[in-house]
Amino acid sequence: MPELTPFHLAFPVRNLAEAKHFYGEVLGLPEGRSDDTWIDFDLYGHQIVAHERPNMLPPQERNHLNPVDGHDVPVPHFGVILELEDWKDLAAQLTEIGIEFVIEPYIRFEGQVGEQATMFFLDPSGNALEFKAFKDRGQLFAK
Repeated sequence: MPELTPFHLAFPVRNLAEAKHFYGEVLGLPEGRSDDTWIDFDLYGHQIVAHERPNMLPPQERNHLNPVDGHDVPVPHFGVILELEDWKDLAAQLTEIGIEFVIEPYIRFEGQVGEQATMFFLDPSGNALEFKAFKDRGQLFAK
């Protein structure tokens, strides 16, 4: 498999100051360049850019739920795949500060191909995020 390269994702937020606090302070992501209407963040080596869009649709009008392993997964969503210990640390940190999870941290597909730890939560603008970790990262694309 070739070495992974950073991805870039631009996404809407209703309030830039709110996004700056959530991504910078709550998630602890380093801030990159910014302007009056956008901010770059370093999401574990990937560039995500919050673009202010005050009149964006509320989450219930733009997100859909897709059943996966007995849970309703919000679509669209984005996030990263962490090492299991880093995932556990993040799950504990978010639980401690009282993040409201859409799907609480748990092990998905336990004992099956693709077993993974996962959790879903929303940013203040209703963008869904998933952070996960594979028991065996070699099964990332296993069928």
